[in-house]
Amino acid sequence: TELYMEHLIFSFIPSLVFVDATTGKVVCRNGLLVVRDDPKGLEFPWGPKPFAEVVAGPLLRNNRQTTDISSLEGHYVGVYFSAHWCPPCRGLTRVLVESYGTVKESGQKFEIVFVSADRSEESFKQYFSEMPWLAVPYSDEARRSRLNRLFGIQGIPTLILLDAEGHMITRQGRVEVLNDPECRLFPWHPRPVLELSESNAVQLHEGPCLVLFVDAEEEGELEPAKELIQPIAEKIMAKYKAKEEETPLLFFVAGEDDMSDSLRDYTNLPEAAPLLTILDMSARAKYVKDVEEITPAVVETFVQDFLAETLKPEPI
Repeated sequence: TELYMEHLIFSFIPSLVFVDATTGKVVCRNGLLVVRDDPKGLEFPWGPKPFAEVVAGPLLRNNRQTTDISSLEGHYVGVYFSAHWCPPCRGLTRVLVESYGTVKESGQKFEIVFVSADRSEESFKQYFSEMPWLAVPYSDEARRSRLNRLFGIQGIPTLILLDAEGHMITRQGRVEVLNDPECRLFPWHPRPVLELSESNAVQLHEGPCLVLFVDAEEEGELEPAKELIQPIAEKIMAKYKAKEEETPLLFFVAGEDDMSDSLRDYTNLPEAAPLLTILDMSARAKYVKDVEEITPAVVETFVQDFLAETLKPEPI
């Protein structure tokens, strides 16, 4: 629904992002926490630090014993931002407990660190008692805040997946856990092209998204569209991964369903199919390529022109 799309856009404001004007790289996504935690600018320019450095310190087990970051060495790590007062968080926690057990039973080294957004120590203790993994002590507000800043957390629940070296695999652990309850795709490396659905539509606010709308209603009918844009998506991902930068564009295909209709209505897109678009929700801008035939060359040119900032945006 249109109301759902409005919620996706506006539940993440106000937001303050710091950017290095020389390189264009994002320095810090969660500037509001920076302003709160470092009002005198003593840590300026607030650049990212290694996860191991930020998380360093005692970690709790729910049996009241403590450990430290040595428990994370050689493990995939999930950093779980959640709170008991948040109904979607409680729902995800129940699923995540099952997923955690499934991954551990498969023999893979996996650990989760809970970073609480609870409103009291008592609430934290009650919630953490349901979790079989580790947690940052509730009393260590500074460390919890630094972890929020490190990953630019804008809302909960959020599950960040890291590899054994502390490098980010995905910010979309929540979506992956819900879509892959048997954990067959663990550790959930990003897929070049996603099929738009209600569960992953939240990613539309992560940044600019290429969305290819096609006339497809049945399962499997989106595969040709995915195969069309996948080589371009893979090339973009590889290019920016090599530069240790975030991919500047996410890629989706969308068929004929309520989610696609809602997105078309909200962004005032024509009903044409196929329809090639780039949607930048945070900038309230769209770019539309309405041609009779979408070919790899058409997509490649469209993407390169967008990245070169030569396309003229239309307002959403």
